Amino acid sequence: MNRFWMALTAAALIAGAVPTSSSFAARAPAKPPPTEFHPVASAPGPSAIAPPTDYRIGPQDTLVVDVFQVPDLSKTVQVETSGTILMPLIGQVTATGRTPKELSDDIAAQLGKDYVKDPLVTVTVKESSSQKVTIDGAVVQPGIYPIAGNTTLMQAVALAKGPDPNLANTREVAIFRNTGTQRTAAIFDLSAIRSGKAVDPPVYANDVIVVETSGGRRFLRDLAPFIPWIRPF
Repeated sequence: MNRFWMALTAAALIAGAVPTSSSFAARAPAKPPPTEFHPVASAPGPSAIAPPTDYRIGPQDTLVVDVFQVPDLSKTVQVETSGTILMPLIGQVTATGRTPKELSDDIAAQLGKDYVKDPLVTVTVKESSSQKVTIDGAVVQPGIYPIAGNTTLMQAVALAKGPDPNLANTREVAIFRNTGTQRTAAIFDLSAIRSGKAVDPPVYANDVIVVETSGGRRFLRDLAPFIPWIRPF
């Protein structure tokens, strides 16, 4: 009998020492929620950029000249410093200062005189070495920089070693652009572009980029009323 009571007492002590399942549930740490990915408006980085239709060919540009169904006359050429390219049959052709369409028409006209009947010629700019942008304002190294291929605002500012960490107001970065006979301008938020909240816009040859200073915000805001030829693009 004594052994029975001793065993019963021991069992009761053990039962009291072991937490119930509900106690385990209360004390167990909650499982972390699964990782979720949320979409953002636009991630920073290059976006698809179509070359401007009025682009003027410059020295050292690389061009692809394609004469439809005449592979011997189709070639990739680099514009000489003199501004010309060398084409089979017709020799030197002036390229600098012309649009790809104008150069295409000239090559087609010269080939059509004596060599090819109704030639279909297409000139495309494979790589541009003549495109340049001016970067000014609160950047580490203002200056004129060449751009090649598709270039965005963030990439252009990076050419100037980035915004000046002590002076720049990256929420107001202006691009000034000539569109035909009209001068246009637009202001972008570089901070929003970096964080993926805004699209990184393309820049083109001859654009002027101005990064505002933290104490000079009035410059960009008051510019349009005093200079009527500036309009947003």
